[in-house]
Amino acid sequence: MKNLCLLTLAVLLAPGLGAQQRDSGQQRGDTAQAARLRAEIEKRFNDRVQDELQLTSDQGTKLRATQEKFGARRRSIMAQQLERRHALDDQMHPGVAAKPDSVNRLLAGLRAGRADMFKLEQDQDEEMSGYLTPVQRAQYQQLRERFIARVSEMRMQRRGDRGDRGAYGYQRGPRPGGGGGGRRRGI
Repeated sequence: MKNLCLLTLAVLLAPGLGAQQRDSGQQRGDTAQAARLRAEIEKRFNDRVQDELQLTSDQGTKLRATQEKFGARRRSIMAQQLERRHALDDQMHPGVAAKPDSVNRLLAGLRAGRADMFKLEQDQDEEMSGYLTPVQRAQYQQLRERFIARVSEMRMQRRGDRGDRGAYGYQRGPRPGGGGGGRRRGI
């Protein structure tokens, strides 16, 4: 349990390192630090998977190769999706007319990104079916889902500690028409 907490904490810190990279002139140092942190997270998760799924040495080696192969693609898709969400946020400022063509293009990009992520998950599961049993694949999916849920939960808690932040950590300002609560218009 302690390892899972440390792993989850490391995942939460990784986006902060990326933000520091953009904000500072020490891009190489921060990128190296983020890469080391990601490698540590991946190692701890792999160790836990190895233990809980009782993988053979061969299965563990193949799973690590699959995770590396699909992890790079996953990170690329997630980065593109984040860029699209930021661009959409920029378009959707209250009181400023959004450009329908840009919004439509961004929405189509987000939809395509979700489809790409779904296809990636299918391809990864298909590859894993060549060396993991169905029970092991199901256990892997459960471990991954629990891990993602825990990371999400910790991110939400962290956002709560930083005040009233938006979906991507931006400080929310007062809403037009008064009142800070209620539902948001639009997307």
